[in-house]
Amino acid sequence: MTVLEKGTIAIHTENIFPIIKKSLYSDHEVFFRELISNAVDAISKLKMVSLSGEINGELGDPEIVISVDKDKKTLSISDNGIGMTADEIKKYINQVAFSSAEEFIEKYKSASDNQIIGHFGLGFYSSFMVASQVEIDTLSYQQGAQAVHWTCDGSPEFQLEDSSRTTRGTTIILTLPDEEKEYLETPRLQQLIKTYCDFMPVPIKLDGEVVNRQKALWRESPSNLKDEDYLELYRYLYPFQDEPLLWVHLKTDYPFLVNGILYFPKLRPDVDVSKGNIKLFCNQVFVSDHCEEIIPKFLLPMRGILDSPDIPLNVSRSALQMDRTVRKIADFIAKKVGDRLKALYNENRQEYIRCWKDLGTFVKFGCLNDDKFKKQVEDLVIYRTTADLSPAQPDTPAVEVQGEEGDAWKEVQSDSNTEGPSYTTLDEYLQRNQARHENRVFYCTDEVSQATYVQLHKSQGLEVLFMDSFIDPHFISFLEREHQDVKFSRVDAEIDEKLLDKDKSTEIVDPTTNKTRGEQIKELFQNALNKPKLNIRTEALKGEDAKATPPAMVLLPEFLRRLRDMNALVAQENVEFPEEHILLVNTAHPLIQNLAQMTQGNIIQPGDAQSPSAELAEQICRHVYDLALMAQKGFDADGMKSFVERSNDVLTNLTQKAFGS
Repeated sequence: MTVLEKGTIAIHTENIFPIIKKSLYSDHEVFFRELISNAVDAISKLKMVSLSGEINGELGDPEIVISVDKDKKTLSISDNGIGMTADEIKKYINQVAFSSAEEFIEKYKSASDNQIIGHFGLGFYSSFMVASQVEIDTLSYQQGAQAVHWTCDGSPEFQLEDSSRTTRGTTIILTLPDEEKEYLETPRLQQLIKTYCDFMPVPIKLDGEVVNRQKALWRESPSNLKDEDYLELYRYLYPFQDEPLLWVHLKTDYPFLVNGILYFPKLRPDVDVSKGNIKLFCNQVFVSDHCEEIIPKFLLPMRGILDSPDIPLNVSRSALQMDRTVRKIADFIAKKVGDRLKALYNENRQEYIRCWKDLGTFVKFGCLNDDKFKKQVEDLVIYRTTADLSPAQPDTPAVEVQGEEGDAWKEVQSDSNTEGPSYTTLDEYLQRNQARHENRVFYCTDEVSQATYVQLHKSQGLEVLFMDSFIDPHFISFLEREHQDVKFSRVDAEIDEKLLDKDKSTEIVDPTTNKTRGEQIKELFQNALNKPKLNIRTEALKGEDAKATPPAMVLLPEFLRRLRDMNALVAQENVEFPEEHILLVNTAHPLIQNLAQMTQGNIIQPGDAQSPSAELAEQICRHVYDLALMAQKGFDADGMKSFVERSNDVLTNLTQKAFGS
């Protein structure tokens, strides 16, 4: 073999290899991505040259072949692309950091729209992170070209000589030391191909079989794809996950090139909204699992693929370089997501409602964090409501209030005879309830614990909105800033006048005590509970059946509750139930009326010797308060223990009383 030249690689530092090995790339395995990318580039370049008319004859089917020789400890990556001459190796390999891709694109930019992956020049030299020796065996496409062989052992010294190669293309041979022998194992190579090269547009063969998918769905036209195509890709990317709710296909080439498919997943309670789940690609080459800088913060829980050569990466492709283009791409993504949501809202409202439980988090988070997005989707925010907005049945009279888009937000139903909850927008709610309670919104944050309060409002024709997602406490404050003339009241914050029975007959004075029933009951509870900071109110709650109304309710004024929650958040502490709160005792409830009769003329005094009836009345007062407190989740561990003990005492006394003991 004739030695053509010996020399020193032209570099601008004394020795660049330690820098490459220790600093440039954070993960050794990316050498594989870089070498496969170079092979794909070589094949793309050949096609571009062919289209320009510089090659005669058949090119053959493009392919990249990976082979291993465990005895020699070598890993080889071969392509049948454009190849290189000795002069090109001197120019593009020996001059480290000179990117041939940019020069090549400039020369052939009118020939094809094929993308050249490499932009950095240093990609080839990442092989020295794992190899003790790197060889290049190559034959150029050019007529009469001489095949050449280049060798370097990781020092600035190289050797370039003639080769006996007869087939066009390039083979990179890496001799691996023992500590890097994992890259000689087939499972490890399969894993690297799946991670980095699965969607590269050239067949990659390992052990004689094509092992990559090749087809990048996001590069296709949406009109050529079916729902099942999108779902199949999602299942492949995120196995063992629930099906996505819907997806957004991104495709633009001006003022930047972006392709991608983003999916709205079903959100789990433990989702980390600060962590990105979208895979970043550059010309179908996997780059990173994290692209938080590109995706708007409120869309980070989305999944899928984003592919763009215009996203500025550092030389190792491991980190984003923030610039104006990144911000523009983020704005573009947010707008496309907003467009997709608006289209679904207008074209398939039932499907929009079906997805809302999960979509709502994205939409609300977006409104809180992105003013442009807020303006785009603010009319798409919907709320589950206690109002029955289902279309009226035939021959059934109904009062209809129409919004701009109509107000019949009927829940998605698997069966037409199955009734479900309704949904409404805030504007529709305000318009519908203008006569009952102008510019006031009643809402619920916990359907279970606040069920009594919700039912009380429903029984008197007051509509309640459910705002029970984890983001809603922040979103309510946002709504109040957006609608400063609207008052938002949680159902357990205060009692609306429409819920109270102001019939004065309930306030008849008892001649034996010279006190009204309300005053008697208040004094009874004050003495039984002995809580100076507890504000006890006595009111008669409306209801067709007094037994269906609660005997007592704990109320937390809106302002004080929010202040408590905010202080706990700032202090990073659990929210403690405040000592200062309101106990509203329902004087219309039979239990409270019976309690008043039990103690008539014998008001309980703290510390006095008590009759069995007075003792039982005191226990019942505490039990009624406990039940009201439980609805507010006002118990800690000790409180729950005491409640159970008091409940047992009440039941014991009642059974004893039943047997006359």
